[in-house]
Amino acid sequence: MSHEPPSARRAGRPRSATADRAILDAARAVIAEAGWAGVTLGGVAARAGVAKTTLYRRWPGKNELVLDALADLFDSLRLPDHGSLARDVEGVVLQFAALLREPRTRGALMAVLAESTHDAALRERIRGSIVDRQKHLVLQGRERARARGELPVEQDAAAADRNADMIFDVIAGSVLHRLLVSAEPVTAAWATAFATLLTRGLAALTDPAAGPDPPGQ
Repeated sequence: MSHEPPSARRAGRPRSATADRAILDAARAVIAEAGWAGVTLGGVAARAGVAKTTLYRRWPGKNELVLDALADLFDSLRLPDHGSLARDVEGVVLQFAALLREPRTRGALMAVLAESTHDAALRERIRGSIVDRQKHLVLQGRERARARGELPVEQDAAAADRNADMIFDVIAGSVLHRLLVSAEPVTAAWATAFATLLTRGLAALTDPAAGPDPPGQ
């Protein structure tokens, strides 16, 4: 599936990768400095050094532009293959934490999340542009772990989907809370301890001998 913004796939004059990069960088800078209310397409165009029409041809509105700017950063995350599920989790946790330590990333994300608390449409766009797109890391890690024999193949497809959602929420939520709420560092030692806790719980969660999901799951 393409991760380009919708406007990137329209027919017309060829896209300029240089202009796209300048616009996305400018959008992240403006929202981090001025907050959601301070972002205008005209202001981003000026910051990027491009004509307004160049930006308007690519993004129909502020929501789409800002979310593409954030999604572009999160698309850089990769799941390393370190030979074990725990080590792979450590690797992606440390990448995610490094991304969030960047002031512009952190500022832009916090501004978007704050705005989304009273904008249901924006929340849906966040889910589609960032959350759902990054769940491929969980699915990739699970398949590797199954191939190594670290995890069983779950026979209940619906339960497997729910577990994948839960794993994503636990990883993303824990790192965000650690850095942005507790204001504590995500060190290599913390990532190791977290990965150990997660993978032990995951093994129990997917163990057929553990029985069915609890009521309400």
